Amino acid sequence: MRHGSIANNLIVHNVSGTIIDMSTPVTSDRTSSSRSVGVIRVIARLWLGASLTFAGISHLSFSRQEFRAQVPAWVPVDEDLVVLASGVVEIVLGLALLFAVRRWRPIVGVVVAVFFVAVFPGNIGQWREHVDAFGLDSDGKRFTRLFFQPVLIAIALWSTGGWSWLRDRFRR
Repeated sequence: MRHGSIANNLIVHNVSGTIIDMSTPVTSDRTSSSRSVGVIRVIARLWLGASLTFAGISHLSFSRQEFRAQVPAWVPVDEDLVVLASGVVEIVLGLALLFAVRRWRPIVGVVVAVFFVAVFPGNIGQWREHVDAFGLDSDGKRFTRLFFQPVLIAIALWSTGGWSWLRDRFRR
């Protein structure tokens, strides 16, 4: 019996003697599986967009001081300016993830991934400089957090189709 094939009014006995009605179509689980993956991708993109938008708003308001503490000492720009600018960028990127039309989503995903790479030195700085913020009050917690940035990069690229878009660009 092949997946995806239809047998008309055929009843067969299998080796154990069980009757199998072959008149009902057998459909492949591949279609429902790909739909499930598609739904998960949309949920991941929307979650990431909402998270970035919320984080950006918090940069500009209630968590501004904690974000200022995360700006590494070696950054040659006023830490408040860095926090405000990154907050605005996060809001814009979050809204783009939420509302971009399908043809622009891969590009948005790549830009979000690049942003996550750009702010990663700040996460390293928080760990190296032993800065407590957002419940990261030990070197172990701050070090563990470093492993989540690549996950965010992967989610940004996967949920938007950015992986495929980049692969297509590099094949040319």
